[in-house]
Amino acid sequence: MDWLTWYNELAKPEWTPPPKVIGTIWQILYPVILISFGFVFTQAWRGVIPWTVALPFAINLASNIIFTPIQFGMRNMPLAAVDILVVWGTIVWMVISIWSRYPWVAVAQGPYFVWVSIATVLQLSITFMNWGR
Repeated sequence: MDWLTWYNELAKPEWTPPPKVIGTIWQILYPVILISFGFVFTQAWRGVIPWTVALPFAINLASNIIFTPIQFGMRNMPLAAVDILVVWGTIVWMVISIWSRYPWVAVAQGPYFVWVSIATVLQLSITFMNWGR
């Protein structure tokens, strides 16, 4: 069964956005992520900021990238729920770590944080609604 058929068959909250809306939101967020994360990694690579400041960005990026294979490839909803909690938590850590050096990078994470907060509640809801399935 393909991933979309599998996803559509899951029990979901009534407020779940359609997959097309979710995809559109990510298409809007990814350029902001690319620019802000790229800036942070460049500053760390140049030695302008310590790598410890860039660490939550790296963890966030890795966790964000592996979410789709976990959720839709492995179809492991509990692991995807843990992963999205890591994504959410590292956004908070990113904002705290970068604020004093580049507040614009922290502010740029606002829409990302809002969306991941919604996505986290959605993922946890779907995981619990389909527990044992």
